[in-house]
Amino acid sequence: MTDELSHPTIPVPDDLRGTVTLATWEKVYNWSRACSIWPMMFGLACCAIEMVAMATSRFDFARLGMEVMRASPRQADLMIVAGTVTKKMAPQIVRLYNQMAEPRYVLAMGACACGGGPFKEGYNVVSGIDKYIPVDVYTPGCPPTPQALLYGFLQLRAKIENQKLEDMSWYHNRGQGEEIAVPVLGPDIFDSRQISLIQSRSGEVREAATDSA
Repeated sequence: MTDELSHPTIPVPDDLRGTVTLATWEKVYNWSRACSIWPMMFGLACCAIEMVAMATSRFDFARLGMEVMRASPRQADLMIVAGTVTKKMAPQIVRLYNQMAEPRYVLAMGACACGGGPFKEGYNVVSGIDKYIPVDVYTPGCPPTPQALLYGFLQLRAKIENQKLEDMSWYHNRGQGEEIAVPVLGPDIFDSRQISLIQSRSGEVREAATDSA
């Protein structure tokens, strides 16, 4: 651990090695965030079962500092989109993402979350959650195994450890990240902004059915 944090250009006396570590503030900050990720307790479909299995004693993702799964988005910094994303659910996912603490990350788990999966051509399934929110790590599979999800976590840790603060928008905006616009989708899986058009067409169909009767 000390070797990972130690600054290579700052020498430490041999008698102090293991006791004193000299590092940049940014490296310590990234290391602490990467080792204490709090995923949100959030599942959509069958991929969520594999996510639950990852928390069991066989795989034990607590050793990576990620076992604190929060039920509130305001106390979580990682969203695992585990499962099929329907058009009806997309606005709720965006709302949860906007409520998460900064800096926040998204892991798309499974073929459905990554690109629609076997339901991509369906009328009610989104072809990838990255159409609505930014995704940091993709973990493909149908469903991906707990080992694959653990590998995705390790890739996210590596990304966090190598981040630069000056490249983060929330750092310049005093902790306020960029808010994503919530898509407007009606309860019956259609865009409510087109309700007038839908009503007019339904009226035309009703009149045509009356004339034919």
